[in-house]
Amino acid sequence: MARGSPDEVEVVLYVGTDCHLCQIARHLLMALRRSIPFRFREVEIASDPELERRYLLEVPVVEVDGEVAAQAPVEIEAVRAAVVRARLRRASLG
Repeated sequence: MARGSPDEVEVVLYVGTDCHLCQIARHLLMALRRSIPFRFREVEIASDPELERRYLLEVPVVEVDGEVAAQAPVEIEAVRAAVVRARLRRASLG
């Protein structure tokens, strides 16, 4: 289980090359980040054969603290709920 400050929740967006849904997901995540702080990282699945095998037909994929929270098309409310749960979990471990 992840530890640390609630603001250290990590959201990872796995994207494909020239993926329109990935661009939309990125914009939604940046908007969410303005209201709920989290660390953001974007990963191009083509950079890793295992990620490409796992997510090729599912991008964009959003992980929150290592757990998949949403897949294409990304429902931002599901991501928001996952971030809030992760923040609460971290705060209780603090």
